[in-house]
Amino acid sequence: MALVISDDCISCGTCAGECPMEAISEGSEHYEINPDLCTECGTCAEACPTGAIGK
Repeated sequence: MALVISDDCISCGTCAGECPMEAISEGSEHYEINPDLCTECGTCAEACPTGAIGK
């Protein structure tokens, strides 16, 4: 199961820049994680300033 980004996302883009799998892209409301590419490494969650990324 891939990590997900909640509505707490402020669309800063920090997570996308940190993802080694390039699984994160800007969505219509906030950034989104492609579940087919996400390996659940947690790098994005550690970088997120609002704690918007989790399971």
